[in-house]
Amino acid sequence: MSLNESEIDVSNIPKYLKYTESHEWVQKEDDGTLSVGLTDHAQKTLGDIVFLELPKVGSRFEAGDAIGVVESVKAASDIYTPLTGEVVAVNQDVADAPEDVNGDPYDAWLFRIKLAKGATTDHLLDAAAYAKLLD
Repeated sequence: MSLNESEIDVSNIPKYLKYTESHEWVQKEDDGTLSVGLTDHAQKTLGDIVFLELPKVGSRFEAGDAIGVVESVKAASDIYTPLTGEVVAVNQDVADAPEDVNGDPYDAWLFRIKLAKGATTDHLLDAAAYAKLLD
């Protein structure tokens, strides 16, 4: 996915989140789990999102695995997990109303994962590195 530089809204890359090169965001929760969602860049590139296939709670994945699918009026794309671990929650509200990702992508988390023993988040990008990736 790529947008023209003039279309990149750097102000809409929250500094408190971490990011992936495949345009997912990650937020550490108070209970130690990590929420994952799609970035503003991803939702703008996809267009109107009409369907989300999310992973099952209890599923285990390795970082980089396809974990779900997002469908829009333009295309269908895999959702990748940036983390190795177990899915401990899915956001059924956003699965039932996938257009919420277009409305506020940083509020519309898709799933939460508990890191596997020894797994880290060291490979994730900070906001500045993600903004540079988009340039």
